[in-house]
Amino acid sequence: MRRYAAGVTMTREATRTPSAAPPPAKPLTHRLWALPEVRWAAAALVLFALGGAAQLAGAPAPLWWALYLACYLAGGWEPALSGLRALRERTLDVDLLMIVAALGAAGIGQVFDGALLIVIFATSGALEAFATARTAESVRALLDLSPDRATRVGQDGNEETVDPARLRVGDLIRVRPGERIGADAVVVDGTSEVDQASITGEPLPVDRRPGDEVFAGTVNGTGALLARVHRPAGETVLARIVAQVEQASATKARTQLFIEKVEQRYSMGVVVATLALFTVPLMLGAALQPTLLRAMTFMIVASPCAVVLATMPPLLSAIALAGRHGVLVRSAVVMERLADIDAVAFDKTGTLTEGTPVVTAIHPVGPIHDEGGLLRLAAAAEAPSEHPLAAAVTAEARRRDLAFPAPRDFTATPGVGVVATVDGHRVRVGNPTLLDELPPSPEQDAVRTAIQAAQVGGRTAVVVVVDDAPAGVLTLTDRVRADAAHTVATLGTLTGRPPELLTGDNAAAGGRLAEDVGIRTVHAGLLPADKVDRVGALQADGRRVLLVGDGINDAPALAAADAGVAMGRRGSDLALQTADAVLIHDDLTALPAVLALARRARRIVVANLVIAGTFIAVLVTWDIVGHLPLPLGVAGHEGSTVIVGLNGLRLLRSAAWRRARDGR
Repeated sequence: MRRYAAGVTMTREATRTPSAAPPPAKPLTHRLWALPEVRWAAAALVLFALGGAAQLAGAPAPLWWALYLACYLAGGWEPALSGLRALRERTLDVDLLMIVAALGAAGIGQVFDGALLIVIFATSGALEAFATARTAESVRALLDLSPDRATRVGQDGNEETVDPARLRVGDLIRVRPGERIGADAVVVDGTSEVDQASITGEPLPVDRRPGDEVFAGTVNGTGALLARVHRPAGETVLARIVAQVEQASATKARTQLFIEKVEQRYSMGVVVATLALFTVPLMLGAALQPTLLRAMTFMIVASPCAVVLATMPPLLSAIALAGRHGVLVRSAVVMERLADIDAVAFDKTGTLTEGTPVVTAIHPVGPIHDEGGLLRLAAAAEAPSEHPLAAAVTAEARRRDLAFPAPRDFTATPGVGVVATVDGHRVRVGNPTLLDELPPSPEQDAVRTAIQAAQVGGRTAVVVVVDDAPAGVLTLTDRVRADAAHTVATLGTLTGRPPELLTGDNAAAGGRLAEDVGIRTVHAGLLPADKVDRVGALQADGRRVLLVGDGINDAPALAAADAGVAMGRRGSDLALQTADAVLIHDDLTALPAVLALARRARRIVVANLVIAGTFIAVLVTWDIVGHLPLPLGVAGHEGSTVIVGLNGLRLLRSAAWRRARDGR
């Protein structure tokens, strides 16, 4: 079979010039049809069908012969060229062997069988080309994250707009509200909240003050920042993500080397045997015509059509079945990898959780003694704010059918919170630093206790101050998916090893989530490179690793893992394109089902290979030691192909998914 390099074709310079935006994504069907391998395979199939129809209809022989030969040309020119190139490099692969077998079949009048070989081979090559094209597109989505300009501040205080690739270590950049940060830098002035989900996976924006690091490609919030660049453009965290995806994808391509060696040996063996079967009898005085007939019969029955179909139908059927139940598996190679998985690692935010903060607890103190009253004041003050925490507070108030008035004199302080007048009261809502401005009091002690309890539990605490007195605490967290615990337990049973948690969030938040879903091993505070390292450590222990994630920060680890699965609804474009499989409906329970389905598909593949190998061995032996009639050889060859094909198609039935979901 033809093998295509799976490396990502993006140069290092592309990571240094983020202003080069990628073209808009084309529809999947458009990209598929754009591949020349797909068009030639489709043409070969159409010509083969027309030739068969003409032959069955009793059309003149020159007509259907011409159609079959056109099929040879459409589906065979590229593998023939590839085989000739291999010959120039003193190697021999199945490309040339298949072409020779097809031509040999035509040479003895079996043009139909040769055309069928061409169609099967061309279709397989088209599938591989499509999988490669999808891999090569994965990194390009990263460029959408990179800003196309940055504001550099000179020593005289003047500002100039520059390409981020021109920034040097030590340059000062100004980041205004809502802008993407142009470089990895350290804040020297200003406060703001920065959305770092694309890099760290943290579900909520983080406060950034002088001395804190900010990353290229992340989004500034409501404040203005002055920051000093401390990494060149080609070495930012974002650029390293690109490089790691590229490296991991190239590593996967090298796994095809073993298959190429098998192809080489198989091809050489068949060619040598065919030549021997033709030349030796001639040297001993055998007649030319029957000797050539026997050699061509051998070439046909020894061809790998049945072996190819022994593998593809069950795997492609499993892919189709999984797709009908909300799991997109990229290729048959991925389905094979899923069958070998014995270690699973999960991202946290957006994967095991829903990725949206919600209010989980309300702790009123002081003169406000009911939750509704405290939430009503906080929601009114937060209503004009665009901060995700503000949206969570107002959403909770609406969920409780609380009517809150429009605030007056609203002011937002980046990195701290908001202040507004609500029903004649001065209401402040923000982070715990609001308490530093207040005198000690029993209410403040109660609020600090609630804050500590929330933070120890891995939750976010929002303080409410009314008329300069502590009024209470709102506790927010990211909601755990309802099916997360069941999925974790099922995967542990299926793989024989409990899943791990890899998260960029803090240790307290990661530990709390792990406790809720039944995970015992937690690695928190991880950047993308750290996740790749952890995947590599598992692989070094001999594990076949499946990583499940949703964010751009998960992309390198998704590429480095033996198989990567992305969440379809909330997943970033890069995660979706880098992953080997996608849970289209974010249904975690489909994950163990697709692993079980992959294992069943592998069992059918093994059975099919035994069937195909047995047919080839019997037919080849018969042809060598006896006299195998050509029609019987063709019937046996094609019969084995039909048997293994139908056996693989059993996985198209919906009952196969139910069996996989039930663990049978």
